[in-house]
Amino acid sequence: MTQVSHASTGLADMPGAVVVRKEIGGRVFTLETGVVGKLAGGTVIATFGGTTVLASVVRANPREGIDFFPLTVDYREKTPAAGKFPGGFKKREGPPSEKEILTMRMIDRPIRPLFPDGFVDEVLIQCMVLSHDTENDADVVAGIASSAALAISDIPFEGPIATVRVGRIHTDNGPQFVINPTVSQLDYSDLDLVLSGHKDGLNMIEVGAAEVDESSMIESIRFGQGQINELLNLINDLVAKVGKPKRAGESILPTPEITEKVRSLAEKEMTAARKINSKAERNAKVDELRKNTLEKNFALKLDGNYGEYATSLKNKVMAKEAFKRLEEKVTRRLIVEEQIRADGRKPTQLRPITGAVGILQRTHGSALFQRGETQSIISVTLGTGKDEQIVDGLIPEYSKKFMLHYNFPPFSTGEVKRLSAPGRREIGHGALAERSLMGVIPGPDEFPYTIRVVSDITESNGSSSMASVCGGCLALMDAGVPLKATVAGISVGRFSDDNDQNETFVTDIIGEEDFFGDMDFKVSGTREGITGIQLDLKARGLVISQIEKILQQAKQGRLEIIDIMERIIAKPRAEISPLAPRIITLHIDPEKIGKLIGPGGKMIRGLQDRYGVTIDVDDDGTVQLAGNDGPSIEGARTEIEALCEEVKVGAVYTGKIVSVKDFGAFVELAPGTDGMCHISELAEGYVKSVTDVVKIGDMVKVKVILVDDQGRIKLSRKAVLMEEAKKNAPAVPAADAPAPQPV
Repeated sequence: MTQVSHASTGLADMPGAVVVRKEIGGRVFTLETGVVGKLAGGTVIATFGGTTVLASVVRANPREGIDFFPLTVDYREKTPAAGKFPGGFKKREGPPSEKEILTMRMIDRPIRPLFPDGFVDEVLIQCMVLSHDTENDADVVAGIASSAALAISDIPFEGPIATVRVGRIHTDNGPQFVINPTVSQLDYSDLDLVLSGHKDGLNMIEVGAAEVDESSMIESIRFGQGQINELLNLINDLVAKVGKPKRAGESILPTPEITEKVRSLAEKEMTAARKINSKAERNAKVDELRKNTLEKNFALKLDGNYGEYATSLKNKVMAKEAFKRLEEKVTRRLIVEEQIRADGRKPTQLRPITGAVGILQRTHGSALFQRGETQSIISVTLGTGKDEQIVDGLIPEYSKKFMLHYNFPPFSTGEVKRLSAPGRREIGHGALAERSLMGVIPGPDEFPYTIRVVSDITESNGSSSMASVCGGCLALMDAGVPLKATVAGISVGRFSDDNDQNETFVTDIIGEEDFFGDMDFKVSGTREGITGIQLDLKARGLVISQIEKILQQAKQGRLEIIDIMERIIAKPRAEISPLAPRIITLHIDPEKIGKLIGPGGKMIRGLQDRYGVTIDVDDDGTVQLAGNDGPSIEGARTEIEALCEEVKVGAVYTGKIVSVKDFGAFVELAPGTDGMCHISELAEGYVKSVTDVVKIGDMVKVKVILVDDQGRIKLSRKAVLMEEAKKNAPAVPAADAPAPQPV
């Protein structure tokens, strides 16, 4: 049972504090309110493990003429929360990072649909991470804190919701699901599932996975839903203590009279317009119908008093909303009752798909992917360790070797818009595509390159993020990246009738179906399993049986797309582009790292300058060499191995003559490592003088024939010459072989 108390430590000891607690995943989840942020509409401090997030909500009256719900969600990770200073010169937090933006979207998406239809009051949700233990991440904690703050406020929020993360770790006893896994546990998980839901079902899913099959995915979702119910009880206990009565806001819902008038004027023509298959013609016809309906029947009254003008303006705003709702209703009815989609396809039919690879001459890999009226041009760049992205936040700093960036220029939809830096949508779509491909990217031991994929959307009519997944996979294979399998992405939509009794799921939705439908359920994966999911839902929620049907329908479409993609390029190219840098990896004794680097970095800089390569050294002794010239890399590799490895008898080196004596020559096998080649070991036969065979500066091949107790190295050039002569000598016929016959 949930414990409700006035707590015993910290803020909970102060007057007015109310605290509820519950054990979740072996750790205590705490919600407290009543002390901090009392001027906001609702403020909750949520703590899980050693991670604490403050969430506040406020509301304001709507702006005049607004026709949408202006919800703003902000999430910030304050560096003092982890005992860190901000980076940079100013030592102050700057614009939100990619992680913060993705968390804002994760909080926004399940909350936004749960406000009353037509509600347009301004709502602001602000989340601040106050403490972070570097193991329990703050994103799901912020989602729960936001929901709790809304639930105890007077804002008419139809929640609460709760958010959890589910991991799957393989143990000796089989796969085990873990609720809210720590950062360390996620390193061993093949699944990262974030799930939001309420008492009636689930309304947000995000997944990154390593080819998890559909049945296991359903099992993990079912496991997470059980934990969501526990957290909903926790929030409801807090609401029972301090919840305020809900206060309705201003609504833009049209009156029944205006709704009926718009329906009688436009429904017949709207039905005909929505049956036009071409997007451009369909939109033009609907725009013309909207203009005629509003201007002829709901014109502004400019010749009367202000009251009459204000009434006419309000009626026109409501008529505009009624027209939009009529278009939505007609679209949904055509799909559910008549199985007629906007572009004429059947429910599970894909749009025509075409594509090509190697379309750009100077990139390391490239592709064009076209599905219907959605098109993406994708490029791949291969780099070295110096190109990795360093990610610094509240958790320990780490580097990314694979990144996917998504761009959505306005010309892709034929629009004129202000050009700006990538927004939340672009960052979110890029993260989804990156997550979907991550599961098949080879590890650094197999493919040590840093990989950047850029998807530029050049036409858009729905599912551009899934086009980025498909096109990104093609471009990676064109670049010679040894992917584990082909990945494709597909989106499934849902349409229901007015009573929500009958429903139809449609595959590969276009933009209008996303706009007018109940959901956009994106699924990416291989033939073997799922690698990425993102659910955006406008309806109240989904139950497990619906999700099972959606995943199976998505799998059918995914397999069909993979077949098409593999006709474009069947598998990754055997070799990377000749324009890409060459990388080799070797391992040295960690104790020899200092010798490789040299005093003040002199040794490693000299090697880089001499061979024209880049050398990266890790603390574990891993050395990565990168350059555009294969022989240069091999030369640097040989010198590093000679410098850092233990010289063993029988090894052959190419060294430089650094000193000549009467009795022999000294050969530099590597900087700081010399051996002596006695005059008798310089060449076959009698050698009168050392200088008859070698001189200072010559490069010679020598074999190690002795390393004495004092570490002195004895070399032989003669042994190498004899072995090479033997190798190159013509084969001698066996004694019993027949003699060659004259031709």
